[in-house]
Amino acid sequence: MKAEYINPFLNSTKNVLETMCQTPVKAKKPELKKGNKSYGEVTGIIGMASEKVKGCMVVSFSENCILNVVANMLMESPKEAIDEEIVDAVGELTNMICGGAKAQLAKLDHKFDLATPTMVQGKGVEISYLSDSPTLVIPFGTEYGEFVIEANLGEEE
Repeated sequence: MKAEYINPFLNSTKNVLETMCQTPVKAKKPELKKGNKSYGEVTGIIGMASEKVKGCMVVSFSENCILNVVANMLMESPKEAIDEEIVDAVGELTNMICGGAKAQLAKLDHKFDLATPTMVQGKGVEISYLSDSPTLVIPFGTEYGEFVIEANLGEEE
């Protein structure tokens, strides 16, 4: 995956979580993903396609992290467990992060269409990627635990 695709996801993730969820985040060292299993307990997957590039963005949260991030977002106390409202919130975060990345990619002359996010609950769930390109994983740390953004974008042949 080209390096120019990485920063829009990094910047958008930091912006969305820090402004919408009042949750400071720290990006860690990106790495190539091994395998195709989900990282956290709640995962949002969104397909992306342009004339030349296709793939998807994945955001996956550990349980403690997402319970607290959503509590901050809704200005409520954290829930005890993941429920439908938490899953819906991850869908909204997936849309916001990917939408922000899409806007930044458009400035680099990459105009993407986005699919509706697919939500997956459970750790270690198999994910089907839209591109055979390597998947880049960007881990993020928060005071509540970790989450990852995965970007899998490849040039169409």
